[in-house]
Amino acid sequence: MYHFVKRALTFALAAGLLSSPAAAAAGPSPAGKVTFTIGIQSDVDSTNPFTGIVVEAYETYALMYDYLTTSSAKDVSTQPSLAESYSEAPDKKSWTYKIRSGVKWSDGQPLTARDAAYTFNRIIDGDFEQTNYGNYVANIDKAEATDDTTLVLHVKKPTPIMERLAVPIIPEHVWKDVDGDEVKSYANEPLNGQPVVGSGPFQLVERRKGQYIRFAANKNYWQGAPKFDELVFRVFTNADAEAQALVRGEIDFAYDLQSNVFNSLKDKPGVTTRSSEYSGFNEIAFNTGAALADGTAIGDGHEALKNKQVRLAISHAIDRKTLVDRVLNGHGSPADTFIPPVYPLLHHTPTAPQNFDLAKANQLLDEAGFPKKADGTRFGLRLFSRQESQDSQSTAEFVKSWLKEIGIDVTVKVMSEDTLTEVIGQGNYDMFEWGWVVEPDPDYQMSVFTCGKRSYKDGDAVYADLSDSFYCNPAYDKLYEQQSGETDQAKRAELAKQMQQLVYDDAAYAITYYYNDLVAYRSDRWTGFTAQPDPDGSLLFQYGIHSYLTMAPVTATDPKASDAPADGTSVGLIVAIAAGVLVIGGAGFLVLRRRSSVSSDDRE
Repeated sequence: MYHFVKRALTFALAAGLLSSPAAAAAGPSPAGKVTFTIGIQSDVDSTNPFTGIVVEAYETYALMYDYLTTSSAKDVSTQPSLAESYSEAPDKKSWTYKIRSGVKWSDGQPLTARDAAYTFNRIIDGDFEQTNYGNYVANIDKAEATDDTTLVLHVKKPTPIMERLAVPIIPEHVWKDVDGDEVKSYANEPLNGQPVVGSGPFQLVERRKGQYIRFAANKNYWQGAPKFDELVFRVFTNADAEAQALVRGEIDFAYDLQSNVFNSLKDKPGVTTRSSEYSGFNEIAFNTGAALADGTAIGDGHEALKNKQVRLAISHAIDRKTLVDRVLNGHGSPADTFIPPVYPLLHHTPTAPQNFDLAKANQLLDEAGFPKKADGTRFGLRLFSRQESQDSQSTAEFVKSWLKEIGIDVTVKVMSEDTLTEVIGQGNYDMFEWGWVVEPDPDYQMSVFTCGKRSYKDGDAVYADLSDSFYCNPAYDKLYEQQSGETDQAKRAELAKQMQQLVYDDAAYAITYYYNDLVAYRSDRWTGFTAQPDPDGSLLFQYGIHSYLTMAPVTATDPKASDAPADGTSVGLIVAIAAGVLVIGGAGFLVLRRRSSVSSDDRE
């Protein structure tokens, strides 16, 4: 999902020590409180689950709200969550979910099946609400609460995703006052000192855009209270600043590290680094012909990119192995199709691979009717990269140099991710660099390439939907419809592989690499993380909230504990930092892309 789009703001980075962001704005935390601080380089674009699209945003939704089901830590298989059981009706026309009794919203009101029915009906009946969650309800006619603990979802046809409806359940008594127009700008942030009403393990209590977002543990959470008091996401301008903060003990966990920074943290006292295979990919996306979902042309994309042979030529001109070696420093693998190998039953290794071959690329361009001119060029293209990601900028420069070899004059422009998001939705680009994080169920990612996910108009305004290449192929849409009603998982996997091959052959994207999840954390201060999948998967930004419920401070008797980090920072200073008593002169902020998500250069 657009786990990766992001919004941007720039703040000055203070020299020297950077304090807990909560301290800078709100003063010290109450004495005795234990705070876990996560460094991120992409700010949460919105704490409204209907408007947010970045990985970091979806992480906050999982902390604030419950979902019907979740994905197990062991192997990402489906397991109960807010719904303690679920089953398909014998006639296959509905699904029934038994909602746990006794669950309460953070303001004390009971959470019932009526809240769940309200959430799904709002998406089913809504317009803007469908942007992030429409694919989950595409086959659902209506949601019904037959009593306080029974949710029934009536379906149009059998559908394979009913056990993986990644929809946060929101409180009806709060959201019923937010209408379909207001939802587009509704902040869903703390107001007048009151936390956001939710049911998850943490409550959103403070937000400073571009600086930090702070949560308090929900001590009454139905799965058990977290083993610490506060959770802070701290925004940094770059990975270097984030890494320095980790070494100095100002944060506890550094997320979304670039490979060179990640390597620099190896063997640092008190720090553990982890490179995990991940469900994300990056790509060079093409403007294949920007249009609204109804086919109305929009944007200013270059005509040449409507030609599949041109897009294939560009794909052949990209040396993916060099990108993995030089941009990722080996922490990833060359990519081909849009479902990563971390899902082996779904990933497709394509026929007719688009290997690095400049001679082939030149031949394709010649055959497509774009001969080289006297100066050696054929035409020029714009390539947009993201200012929040050095990897994005490096990739763009490599691609520019390779395309020059085949006569395409590339102009690289670096822009913030929020600006790029708008540009993409309007269709005003030729190519851009970004990525996605792919969920365990592939429906969401597969929906990105359907004709109906192109931009749409509301009044005079054009809004982006999920499609960012504007790829539209009736044959692909037919396969998508087939898989959406196929409950035999083996048959569905075969349809998914056909869809991957079709997008690959049509070169909607030149998918560049599958990247690893690169993180580092203070293992001298924190323990008990739960990997997903076990044992070598990600520690945070998972499909679920596993680590948040199992991790705990290292105790004095723990063999991992030490009197002080070897960098010379005293335990007293660490406690002071955690409590938020240092002061900074500034902070930094940026953004990533798409859902889910969750990732290094990801969207979701």
